[in-house]
Amino acid sequence: MTTEKNATINKRPSWDEYFMKLAWLVAERSTCERHHVGAVIVRDKRIFTTGYNGAASGTKDCLSLGCLRNAMNIPSGQRHEICRAIHAEQNAIIQGGHHGINIKGSTLYCTHSPCVLCAKMIVNAGIKKVVADIEYPDTTFKELFSEAGVEFSTLHLNNLSIAQLL
Repeated sequence: MTTEKNATINKRPSWDEYFMKLAWLVAERSTCERHHVGAVIVRDKRIFTTGYNGAASGTKDCLSLGCLRNAMNIPSGQRHEICRAIHAEQNAIIQGGHHGINIKGSTLYCTHSPCVLCAKMIVNAGIKKVVADIEYPDTTFKELFSEAGVEFSTLHLNNLSIAQLL
C-alpha cells in the first residue's frame, strides 16, 4: 500500500517531463564552453535521435581549443558562423538522416529554444512540435514557426532529480 508521502516521492514524470529530462541528460555530452544544450526527437512516445552541441565529428572542440566566440567577446545568439559547434537540434536532425530515420511529424525536446537557423532546419525536417525548457532572448524563430505551423511551447523543469522507488 502506498502512503501519501510515498506517492509524492514516486510521482512518475509526464511524457513531456521525461523527454525534457532526457534532453538535459544528453546536454551533459556537450563540448561547448558557453551552453550545454541537448535535444531529443520523439514520435509516438519513441525516441528516434538525440543531439548535443559540439564540434563536427573527428575535429577538435572548444574544450581542447578554447572558445573563439568568448575570445572575440561575441554575445550569445549572434554570429553563429564563428562557432565550431553544431547545435544540438542540428545534430539530432543530422542523426536521423545519417541512420535513415524518418523524423517527419515528430516532436523535438530541447533544453533551449532554437536559433533561427535551427528553426529553418526544424521546419524543413517536418518536425511539428518543439518543446524547450529555457527560452533565449532572441525569439525570431517564433514567427517562422507560426507561419510554418510548428507548435512551440515551454516546459520549465524545476526538479531534475530521479524519483526514488521505495
